[in-house]
Amino acid sequence: MSTDHVSPTVAGWREWVSLPGCDVPWIKAKLDTGARSSAIHAFDLTELERDGELWVRFSIHPWQRTDDDVAVVTCPVVDRREVRSSNGQTEERYAVRMDVTLVGRTITTEMTLSNRDEMGFRMLIGREALAQGFLVDSARSYAGGRPRRAVRRKNWGK
Repeated sequence: MSTDHVSPTVAGWREWVSLPGCDVPWIKAKLDTGARSSAIHAFDLTELERDGELWVRFSIHPWQRTDDDVAVVTCPVVDRREVRSSNGQTEERYAVRMDVTLVGRTITTEMTLSNRDEMGFRMLIGREALAQGFLVDSARSYAGGRPRRAVRRKNWGK
């Protein structure tokens, strides 16, 4: 057993994160230790086949309460799985791998694609991602900092 112990990165219950592989510099995420997987609001999903593999193209609205600044992303499908939502309903979702920069650290995690348009946060980061060295302090918000005020205001729509 190794005696080396790396201290976990402390994050708040909500954080501004970036998706470097998707050209999304800012998206507000809720860190949810009660959820196993991570999820992102995705729409206009289209299945593609590349070299015999299943891929999916989808769009992301990074700002809450507005449809501004659509990012279109294409990823290989890692899995299709049944996911039980917070209201108890089960639905099949695509799972893809995405890079997420959280509190200055970039990790790769599986993200399920779902319609989170009516949810308070367009992105949810679950235990599988947080287990990569993060500790959630439920009394904190934005431990990784915030974008400048003009960017934060975009998050409220027009």
